[in-house]
Amino acid sequence: MTTQSIFGRNRYWPHTRTCEGSRGIVVRDGLLLVSYEQNTDWLVLPGGGLEPGETHAACAVREIREETGFLVETEEEFLVLSEYYGEVRYVSHYFVCSVTGEAAQALTPEEAARGLVPRWLPVREAYDAFSRHADFEGVWEEKRGAYLREFTALGVWLGR
Repeated sequence: MTTQSIFGRNRYWPHTRTCEGSRGIVVRDGLLLVSYEQNTDWLVLPGGGLEPGETHAACAVREIREETGFLVETEEEFLVLSEYYGEVRYVSHYFVCSVTGEAAQALTPEEAARGLVPRWLPVREAYDAFSRHADFEGVWEEKRGAYLREFTALGVWLGR
C-alpha cells in the first residue's frame, strides 16, 4: 500500500483536527465509476466520511452505495492519502472495488440539490479531467483540491 500527502498553501502546522473517509476505484467493462454533480459539472471518485465505529472498507462500501446506487465489495486498499488544508488533515483511504449488485441511491439533501448522479467514464477520460486541477487554482479551490486528490489517487492506481 502507498501513502502520500498533499500540502495546501493555507495549511497550519501542526494540524489541529483530522477527518477520515474512504473512496473507491470501481471499474466495470473498462469504465470507471464516478460521482458527477450535474449542477456544478464536478466529478469525484465515490466516497465520503467515516462514521463512528466503521471500518475504512465498510465506509467505502456504504458511501459508494449511497452516492451511486451500486453495491460493491472491496478487494484491496492501495492508497492512504493525507491532505493538509487550513488546520485540518483529511485522510482518504482508497480501495479497489468490484460491483456485486445495484440498489437505490441514498443521497443527502445537499447531494440531491447538487444533482449527484453516477457516471461510467473511460478511465483515461476521468484521469484527463482530474489532470486539469490547476485550472481551478485561485478560482475554485475546493474543486482544485478535489481534482488534485483524485488525479493523485488514479495516478497511483494506474502506476501499480
